Amino acid sequence: MPIQLNAKVYLSKKEGPALAIASVNLNGCFAVRGIQIREGKNGPFVSMPCRKVNGEYMDLCFPCTAEFKKAFDQAILDAYHMELRQAEQKARSGPKMGGMDEMK
Repeated sequence: MPIQLNAKVYLSKKEGPALAIASVNLNGCFAVRGIQIREGKNGPFVSMPCRKVNGEYMDLCFPCTAEFKKAFDQAILDAYHMELRQAEQKARSGPKMGGMDEMK
């Protein structure tokens, strides 16, 4: 059975290395939270949740094959780009100004 990946991305509102945080649901059965989208020298990349052990960062969870890693990362980056486009559209449309004319 092919794996269905549903990614939800939350753009970062503060300065720091993370451009956004993502959550991924795998086949509606398993969820991974705390995935970061970071800026790299070749553009945004996916950084899995990790912890520091003996001075080294170790991923807490990760794709086991190169093929699945590519699909996993792409699903997250696609959701990130979609979220960016939606944020840009909202910014362009600007806030609606309420006025007396709207009440008529």
